[in-house]
Amino acid sequence: MNTIIIGSQWGDEGKGKMIDFLTESADVVARGQGGNNAGHTVIANGKKYILHLVPSGILWPDKLCVIGNGVVLDPIGLVEEINELRGQGVTITKDNLLISDRAHVVLPFHKEMDAAQESALGKKAIGTTKRGIGPTYADKARRIGVRMADMRDPAIFDEVLRRRIRMANAEMERMGLPAMDEEKMVAEVSAAADVLRPHITNTIPVMHEAVASGKSILFEGAQGAYLDVDFGTYPFVTSSNTSSAGACTGTGVPPRKIDRIIGVCKAYTTRVGAGPFVTEDEDISNHLHSMG
Repeated sequence: MNTIIIGSQWGDEGKGKMIDFLTESADVVARGQGGNNAGHTVIANGKKYILHLVPSGILWPDKLCVIGNGVVLDPIGLVEEINELRGQGVTITKDNLLISDRAHVVLPFHKEMDAAQESALGKKAIGTTKRGIGPTYADKARRIGVRMADMRDPAIFDEVLRRRIRMANAEMERMGLPAMDEEKMVAEVSAAADVLRPHITNTIPVMHEAVASGKSILFEGAQGAYLDVDFGTYPFVTSSNTSSAGACTGTGVPPRKIDRIIGVCKAYTTRVGAGPFVTEDEDISNHLHSMG
């Protein structure tokens, strides 16, 4: 059975726990949107795991995890996450974690732009995590983004990366921001690329083969439905489709191959960031949101 799990509120509904519970009967766990944000917290066998980009299925020894084409991926952040998970005893190899070659890359200057744009909005700030997710999706739409496929050849990646950094520095100059150190950024991102290169592949055939062979796929959503860029409380939303359709476009699996969609909610409602809220008391909201 192929299942999509989404948050039916503003996120933080406990999707990670539900995904971990359902993963036992799944063969493949895939992420199709979002980026290196707050992520999912899962407690398994007495250990607490905080997952930002890696699908929650990685905590199970016999599952294939896929980061799909719809995800924007921070390579430095992902390497840090992988190292942290390995330090907790989690096995991560090129056989159980695959990354789509079509996924777009979050670069350090995206985070600087994210923070600058939020600051410029003042009281009308969106309340982003300032992790460069929005600017990376903007690059994707502008057709100037760097993709994971570019990492496959170090020489090509160096050329593509430097070209985009120089474009970004020109943009940052117009925004009144200091230029980024090109050599430092190339060194840091290239080092992360060296670690991730074995995991990069065309994941579309992998997903289609899983469907054709009758394997069970669990699609792991990020954020919540009210943060959907099209259907949420715009403009106080994220930059991807957090509704069920995002799982299909973000992994390449057609809607007719989906068997069920599960929306996760909680008895009380909270939201992170800014934007409209039906009834709000900041003290109570902060207290409820801080509860485990």
